[in-house]
Amino acid sequence: MNFWQFLQLNWSELLVLIGQHVKLVLIAILIAVVIGVPTGILLTRRRALRGPVVGIANIMQTIPSLALFGFLIPLPFIGGIGARTALVALVLYSLLPIIRNTITGILGVEPSVREAAVAMGMTDGQVLRQVELPLAMGVIVTGIRVATVIAVGVTTIAAAVGAGGLGVYIFRGLRQYDNNLLLAGALSAALLALVADFSLGLVERQFTSTVKRNGLLSVVVAAVLVVVTGVAIWQVSGNTDKTDNKVVIGSKDFTESALLAEIVAQLLEARGVAVERRFELGGNLPHEALVSGTLDLYPEYTGTSFTAILHHQPISDPRAVYDEVKKEYLQRFNIGVSAPIGFENTFAILVRGEESRRLNLKTISDAAPHTKNWRAGFGQDFMSRDDGYPGFSKTYGLNFAEVREMDLSLTYIALSSSQVDLIAANSTDGRIATLDLFQLADDRRYFPPYEAVYLVRQQALDRVPALREVLASLANAISTEEMRRLNYEIDGNRRDPKEVIREWIGGKR
Repeated sequence: MNFWQFLQLNWSELLVLIGQHVKLVLIAILIAVVIGVPTGILLTRRRALRGPVVGIANIMQTIPSLALFGFLIPLPFIGGIGARTALVALVLYSLLPIIRNTITGILGVEPSVREAAVAMGMTDGQVLRQVELPLAMGVIVTGIRVATVIAVGVTTIAAAVGAGGLGVYIFRGLRQYDNNLLLAGALSAALLALVADFSLGLVERQFTSTVKRNGLLSVVVAAVLVVVTGVAIWQVSGNTDKTDNKVVIGSKDFTESALLAEIVAQLLEARGVAVERRFELGGNLPHEALVSGTLDLYPEYTGTSFTAILHHQPISDPRAVYDEVKKEYLQRFNIGVSAPIGFENTFAILVRGEESRRLNLKTISDAAPHTKNWRAGFGQDFMSRDDGYPGFSKTYGLNFAEVREMDLSLTYIALSSSQVDLIAANSTDGRIATLDLFQLADDRRYFPPYEAVYLVRQQALDRVPALREVLASLANAISTEEMRRLNYEIDGNRRDPKEVIREWIGGKR
């Protein structure tokens, strides 16, 4: 399928994502202007505050977005997952150029002009409204332009907290190795940034000439911004409120997790339960959201919970791992663990298929002597976990020529294009077959068991009885081969996940 055919088939979904993207940017910039311009004005009058406030704004721009999302999720009212958290982050990233340009614009007014206004008997407020703001407006709007372009780019990360936008296509494209998805998301975001910059450039020129004739217009515009922003905040807050019988389901940012979450969502909807989907959450955000109460359920793996969350040393007994995870999650987090879904998704140590055939590689031990000339690519998760790279390389005596830490989705692309020679992926991933990759056997049984389960808040089980029924029906419902086939339908055949799951559920009845 070429890009034009892709757009013809997916234009309606793309328009929805563009709309979500524009809405997030617009609301964030409105809030940032309402906060940033008055703050900038205040700092021109309170010089002692200028350094600390601008310094804090500078620091906020240096915090990585995913880390900021992680800090925000547990916080009441402004946190959680979805649009509110994304808006808070976007506002924080947008404040610096608006505050700085407001200060620069006002302080850049010629002192003689200000002195002349004072000599005419104007008060400080009149000088601000009728002289300084009109003359500084061009510089202030330039700051808003810069903030808007930054916000358009940063909003692509909002998909990591379930806020939607064009980042959905970008992350999905990385996972599925689909250039059409990547191009649709990235190109649309770039066009939005160009349109925003061009439009605000026109507004800047028109607005500057207008306010020079009427300084009071700036006050009217500020009042309108306050009203519009208040309505927008009320709308976003209202859209994220939970009803008594609604279940908020999340997933991690890879295909299998989203598919497992979609299964529960469709089974609940078939029973008349309202469902809110918060899929494709990045990093450790699903766990944090579940603990904080903004998610009710998401799929997880026992080995991940055992080592990455509970910080135990890896063990190989599946039953012991499951029992310990179930006990500690209930005691520590008041979170239930479902019965195993039926398959295990362990770390898959992959090499290119052609390389495995050429060197007759079957196990990780077979590959170990070759690693001194190989480059490895591992996701951040694998590099940092107790059951990840440090113990893995020691167990097998691996000594790579180079180890690159990178996004997990990109490791597949890097391996298939010969940029790296070995990666640690997921054993049920459909891209293994799609890209002709070969999984080396863990012959020394280093990795702990990773049985797929659902983690669910006890309050949700008590609130929605159908949820307990659905989870019980999914015990041992999916085999490893079946899960890999479902993943392949998405990653290999580029099918709609909802359609794939509807077919799977229909086939089980």
